[in-house]
Amino acid sequence: MEKIERCATALRQTFLRNSVIDALPAEAVPATRAEAYAVQTRYAELEGQPTVGWKIAATSQAGQRHINVDGPLGGRVLSDRAHADGDAVSLNGNTMCLAEPEFVLGSALAPRTNPYTLDDVLEAVTALHFGIELPSTRFTDVTAAGALQLIADNACGHRFVLGSAVKTTWAPADLAAVSMTADVDGPSGHRTSEGVGKNVLGDPVAALTWLVNELSAIDIGLVPGDFITTGTCSEPIPVEPGDSLSARFDDLGVVTCTFVD
Repeated sequence: MEKIERCATALRQTFLRNSVIDALPAEAVPATRAEAYAVQTRYAELEGQPTVGWKIAATSQAGQRHINVDGPLGGRVLSDRAHADGDAVSLNGNTMCLAEPEFVLGSALAPRTNPYTLDDVLEAVTALHFGIELPSTRFTDVTAAGALQLIADNACGHRFVLGSAVKTTWAPADLAAVSMTADVDGPSGHRTSEGVGKNVLGDPVAALTWLVNELSAIDIGLVPGDFITTGTCSEPIPVEPGDSLSARFDDLGVVTCTFVD
């Protein structure tokens, strides 16, 4: 527990100073994924903020290349960093300044010894939303940190914009084929990025199932009302203060936000 405390405290102090570090102190580096997730839990306690949702980093090949890992990582969305559709989102202290349009599925699932199947998870899904994640990191070079330090760093979780629930009819089997178009306007001009649901571990529902089992294995459950953002379906999009972003997911929904200092 002393190691977990030291690691979480080091990360929080770095965040409060609005600075970055090359690496955690050697004696505080997590040795296992369970230790890294324990740091997340303690960090949230130190922040005094409840967890309102979960994120999955590096579910696409582009995301894995971006932070130099070979598989997905789970992280928390804390209540003071969750935003509503159309909000102005601060980039202050954000060391990455990237927007990642995502699928979001809501679930409630308890830890258990046998893995959840995709069908098990779908039975617990209550709604489909779309969202935009604004990741950040406390490491100078995110590509050199490695998976365990990045999990401890909340899998680069920072701010998240949660869109409204999709009201039109949708089927889980169709999500892999949903196309996303993101338009950014601002000081640097207009630009467009595109993505598709299958970029998220082949299927956003597969990504959701991965997270449920990743957390269940370390005795963390998903409670009613949690949302789970399943990962970016496009290349990360550079943004800056003054920009606005609108992400359209076929005819299912649009989520927007603006960025400020």
